[in-house]
Amino acid sequence: MQATELGRPHARDSAHARPLTGNDYKTLSLAALGGALEFYDFIIFVFFAPAIGQLFFPQSIPDWLRQLQTFGIFAAGYLARPLGGIIMAHFGDLLGRKRMFTLSVLLMSLPTLMMGMLPTYASIGIMAPVLLLLFRVMQGAAVGGEVPGAWVFVSEHVPQRHVGYACGTLTAGLTAGILLGSLVASAVNRHFAPADIAEFAWRIPFLLGGVFGLVSVYLRRWLHETPVFAEMKQRKSLAAEIPLKAVLRDHGRAVIVSMLLTWMLSAAIVVVILMTPTLLQKQFHIAPATALFANSIATLFLTIGCVLAGSLAGRFGAGRTIFVGCVGLGIAYYVLFQQLAVDSAMLVPLYAIAGLFVGVIGAVPFVMVNAFPPVVRFSGISFSYNVAYAVFGGLTPIVVSLMLKSNPMAPALYVGALCVIGALTACFVKKDAAQ
Repeated sequence: MQATELGRPHARDSAHARPLTGNDYKTLSLAALGGALEFYDFIIFVFFAPAIGQLFFPQSIPDWLRQLQTFGIFAAGYLARPLGGIIMAHFGDLLGRKRMFTLSVLLMSLPTLMMGMLPTYASIGIMAPVLLLLFRVMQGAAVGGEVPGAWVFVSEHVPQRHVGYACGTLTAGLTAGILLGSLVASAVNRHFAPADIAEFAWRIPFLLGGVFGLVSVYLRRWLHETPVFAEMKQRKSLAAEIPLKAVLRDHGRAVIVSMLLTWMLSAAIVVVILMTPTLLQKQFHIAPATALFANSIATLFLTIGCVLAGSLAGRFGAGRTIFVGCVGLGIAYYVLFQQLAVDSAMLVPLYAIAGLFVGVIGAVPFVMVNAFPPVVRFSGISFSYNVAYAVFGGLTPIVVSLMLKSNPMAPALYVGALCVIGALTACFVKKDAAQ
């Protein structure tokens, strides 16, 4: 088996020193591409939140309430992540990383297709938002296994000294899914009038997402089980008890640090990247096409920042990298909002700088991978990441929407507060890897 062959260079004495091989790059490329396609499915919803809010809720309710309910359904995907993530991680620690890594893609593509074909409120009434909520929950369960599974998968394929680069590159692949969503949304807004988007064009990105999901399933047929898991299985050193039980009993510090960093990560992604295009349109009256173009540039810089942050974390330490990145992000996003209140001419460059600093999230999985030993690594990361993202990431759109009623700088203040938390947490990051 190729997994066994790939496992030999990962022996404890030589794994740290060897360079990345062709097989490493192939695994990393396929994992990142597949993750990008699946993450596109998960986030395309937010780019069409204004249209979805108009189509799936009664016209008689106030606009702020419609926006709140729409973001509430978006948040439901995050609230569903822990269950799917914990179950997939449980079997990933006991049966293998690859199986769960592939299953998550299939579970994502089906509800995305269904969303693209879903009748609106005008056609089926209250069942429209109910079904939309159901499909969103299904998406959340799928992505709950995808993200931590992807980090574990790539980190266990490469030498220890390249884990930071691998985690950063994989995270860049996931954020490239956001970029793909932004580009597709920009294309739809550019080529269709608002009336056409409300009539049918909003469905196109969801239908494409279903196809992307099937492509991801096919791509992951070419991946092999991680050498780390194969070695544990050969030595019969897999978890002798429920992995999550061992995580909660023996790795409380790692769980807390991982959850706090995930809170920072959720603020960076949900507010700066996913919510900002809608906020630009509603708060600063910027045209949808312009807002989405600026978002595409910011997300492109985000992908670059992820690789950079992961590489720096592997070389100089994750704590230092995260501390500097958090400070830069808090300042950059605050300056963006302050400037837009005066003049929108600097939107693209200021948003690009903020996007680059959002790339600090590329160092977060490096911390998590090193925080948990291999025998419970999938469960440890999945529990910490998904529970924190469900609570913090899922509620963030609602909290920010409510804060905006009294303070127009609410998004920048929220992100700034979380950057402070992230910077302080970075001071408690262990430098050594869990063995």
